Amino acid sequence: MRRSPGAALALGLLRLCLAQANFAPHFFDNGVGSTNGNMALFSLPEDTPVGSHVYTLNGTDPEGDPVSYHISFDPSARSVFSVDPNFGNITLVEELDREREDEIEAIISISDGVNLVKEKVTILVTDANDEAPSFIQEPYVVQVPEDLPTGSSIMKVHAVDKDTGSGGSVTYFLQNVHATKFALDHHSGVLRLRAGATLDYEKARAHFVTVVAKDGGGKLRGANVVFSTTTTVTVNVEDVQDMPPVFVGTPYYGYVYEDTLPGSEVLMVVAMDGDRGKPNQIVYNLLNGSDGAFEINETSGVISVMQSPAQLRREVYELHVQVTEVSSAGIPAAQAMVPVTIRIVDLNNHPPTFYGESGPQNKFELSMYEHPPQGEILRGLKITVNDSDQGANAKFNLRLVGPGGIFRVVPLTVLNEAQVTIIVENSAAIDFEKFKVLTFKLLAIEVNTPEKFSSTADVVIQLLDTNDNVPKFTSHYYIARIPENSPGGSNVVAVTAVDPDTGPWGEVKYSIYGSGADPFLIHPSTGIIYTQPWASLDAEATARYNFYVKAEDMEGKYSLAEVFVTLLDVNDHYPQFGKSVQEKTMVLGTPVKIEATDQDAEEPNNLVDYSITHVEPANVFDIDVHTGEIRLKSSIRSLDALHNITPGGDFTWSLEVQAKDRGSPSFSTTALLKIDITDTEMLSRSPMAAFLMQTKDNPMKAVGVLAGIMAIIVAVTVLISTATFWRNKKSNKVLPVRRVLRKRPSPAPRAMRIEWLKFKRTKAAAKFVLKEDPSNENCNNNSLGSTLPPKAPAPPPPPTMASKMGVAPWTVPTVSGSLTPQQPQWSPKPKVGSPVQSALVSELRQKFEKKNVGNKAYF
Repeated sequence: MRRSPGAALALGLLRLCLAQANFAPHFFDNGVGSTNGNMALFSLPEDTPVGSHVYTLNGTDPEGDPVSYHISFDPSARSVFSVDPNFGNITLVEELDREREDEIEAIISISDGVNLVKEKVTILVTDANDEAPSFIQEPYVVQVPEDLPTGSSIMKVHAVDKDTGSGGSVTYFLQNVHATKFALDHHSGVLRLRAGATLDYEKARAHFVTVVAKDGGGKLRGANVVFSTTTTVTVNVEDVQDMPPVFVGTPYYGYVYEDTLPGSEVLMVVAMDGDRGKPNQIVYNLLNGSDGAFEINETSGVISVMQSPAQLRREVYELHVQVTEVSSAGIPAAQAMVPVTIRIVDLNNHPPTFYGESGPQNKFELSMYEHPPQGEILRGLKITVNDSDQGANAKFNLRLVGPGGIFRVVPLTVLNEAQVTIIVENSAAIDFEKFKVLTFKLLAIEVNTPEKFSSTADVVIQLLDTNDNVPKFTSHYYIARIPENSPGGSNVVAVTAVDPDTGPWGEVKYSIYGSGADPFLIHPSTGIIYTQPWASLDAEATARYNFYVKAEDMEGKYSLAEVFVTLLDVNDHYPQFGKSVQEKTMVLGTPVKIEATDQDAEEPNNLVDYSITHVEPANVFDIDVHTGEIRLKSSIRSLDALHNITPGGDFTWSLEVQAKDRGSPSFSTTALLKIDITDTEMLSRSPMAAFLMQTKDNPMKAVGVLAGIMAIIVAVTVLISTATFWRNKKSNKVLPVRRVLRKRPSPAPRAMRIEWLKFKRTKAAAKFVLKEDPSNENCNNNSLGSTLPPKAPAPPPPPTMASKMGVAPWTVPTVSGSLTPQQPQWSPKPKVGSPVQSALVSELRQKFEKKNVGNKAYF
């Protein structure tokens, strides 16, 4: 539908009215201390970190439309803040510095999209202690006289701190209070000369004082901080007239030569005011001693000769020169005096000359002991050197020519004449053992003359020996080997020690000591070690000896060396069996072993080889050469095979075995071995035989069993006796007993009999039967005749069976057979035993006797 022009005009007017009715947005004013609003009276510390959220712009629109925020700055100013247009958060984007800018002007605005409202705000920047004090009017330099009174003010230092409050207050301190002559007022900064301190231009012309300015401290980024600054105050000391004149270059010597013209300058005396900062004028004059021959220039100090040298009456003139200070007002002040020596000399026509006690001398000799103390003066040398010329012609140098570093000469430079002193420089090099004579040349040569006159003198030093060396062995240890059969007095080894000293000090005396030195002696002069005359060395007892040998001089200086002596083994021992006749029981299939020992100390002397030298019949046994184990031939596997070849058919052999060592020459020993052969079936038939087989190598086991049985019997007997005693006591059957003491007759010697393990005599034992003494056929102990002592202790006899009178013989097995008494009056009932049992009993008895004889115990 098409509108008319009137309608369109009306519509535009309506819209205009509606637009004029849109109200502008505005900020909230929340007052001082608020962190949101329009930043009215807002302040911010200058140490606020960049990037911090510091404020929030806050406003509203009457129509409720959304608003946006903006902030701007003058084009000539820094853009310190930025704002989030939607939330109004203001962020610090530049560092603040109150000392440079204490206020920040900004324009903040709020807009609803149609209306824009701007406000100008001022943000105050508050102070933080971020500035250090700063000295003004630097550098600090002040001039003070050296006679400044103590406590006087010197100057004032001043420092400012741009901070406010306590951070802007300044106090002053000296950095090193105890090492300075000055004091400082902490508040005013006035520097003073400390009480009791003085200044001295001649000691220190300037003083440097370090002053510290420190603020009062304050907050910086949340922490309390204190800043300080230092500066240096230079105090220059001005000289004042408080020191007398000082001569320079003393002592003064002058020379007048034979061709010197009158009016010639001889020497110049130099003096200056002791107060060098502001010196006074110096005036020279001669007091006495010149006799009109010399004059001095009062301003320059030059002394001149006024007469011809031929007219001068003396060779040496002693003048006294006085200097006087004259102040700027022309008033004489301090004075000083110095002696001046003037010698009348001729031309340089004399070389330096050495003098002794009797006149000119070109050779000096001295005897001295070696190794004198460091720095010692050779007082035996009386040497004087002189140059008869005068002045520069008489100046010469001294030096020693020869082995360097041993001595030094004093003085090195001589004018006219000097006493020559030679001093020890290196005491260790003065060694009699290296040099018997030390020879040097003493050289004197002029320094500043074209002629370079010189002269020499020989210095010969004869060294005397001292006892400064210790005898030293040619080796720290000596090793010797000697045969053990060396006779007494045999040489062992010769030790040698050398003492470089001469005379009695170089004589060495030898001695030996130590736990191993007993069999040996040493010749005190030659050092030859030999065996004691009585010494009998035995490598088997002690194979090695070690001891110490001492070399000592007459003053007791000594050194030690160690001696090791090894005895070389000699084959001087035969192999030894335990017994010359041995009995063994061999179980079929099990070897028996013989063993011999050789007491020699080393191989091969103590190695033993075994062999069978004789056996009947042969070809029954094999023997291991090294171990001594004897076995049946492998072809013999049963007793039946042995029955036919055994002599008598009793399975018993007698062998002769040999033990031979491997030494050179070789020694051997033989022994008789009796072997009874059985098998395991026979052992199983008799428990007693099995027990004896188990204990044949340990007879003490059988003794222990028997001792246990006896202990049980004794204990039972004691118990029965005790019980019987108490029973009779309770029944009043215990009556007093009258004791009749009778003198016992002297007992007749008793023959000890061993009735032990009675077995039936076997055929094997029959071959070694020993007949009993017929005088004691009843085997009692009442015989008055003497009998041999028992060969072994007898164990307690086993319980005897009921005896029956009879004529049957009985046997007790022994080492070599059985003891058979003839026609005994009684005998126990014999037990039926096997030949194996008899052999085992014999072997057990043999071992038992051997062990008890070794222990020396008799029952």
